[in-house]
Amino acid sequence: MLVHAVFFWLKPGLDAGQRSRFRAEVRKLAAVKTVEKLYVGGCAPTPERSVTEKSFDVALTIIFKDAAAHDAYQVDPIHLAFVEANRDLWTQVQVFDSQE
Repeated sequence: MLVHAVFFWLKPGLDAGQRSRFRAEVRKLAAVKTVEKLYVGGCAPTPERSVTEKSFDVALTIIFKDAAAHDAYQVDPIHLAFVEANRDLWTQVQVFDSQE
């Protein structure tokens, strides 16, 4: 199993509708055939601690069967279209990939 965790920092000034549409666009990535599970969320209302990161706007977690499935996702037309259509909405993206 490979876990692909992506954190997005959206541009300041986006209104609630734009932020909502962005999350809807992220959810469309579930249509990529190699995606086993997909989760989209924001910062959880947990207590502040020195080890927590709470400055991101949207978190995406995708579960893949293996590294080959992840690699296929990266070049899938749905993923590429998402990046092209939405890249102007974020200021930063951070990716953490882990494997069991």
